[in-house]
Amino acid sequence: MTRLLLIVARAEPARYAYVKHVFASDAVEVIVDRRVANRRQVQAKVSVNRRRADGRNITTELHTFGWALVRLSR
Repeated sequence: MTRLLLIVARAEPARYAYVKHVFASDAVEVIVDRRVANRRQVQAKVSVNRRRADGRNITTELHTFGWALVRLSR
């Protein structure tokens, strides 16, 4: 079974409560974005992004929509 991780922006506590109430299940885990700062301090050229093959950026989605959806592979 495919599991989904729904990440809600830290600045959206009301949205988190609503989404957790509506969508949380065995297939969907709802969490608040826990990142504090960008992890990469040095801008190095990266040839292949192995984590996100479709080119989406979770940070952009969190700022734009207030949430991001990630499919977890097992």
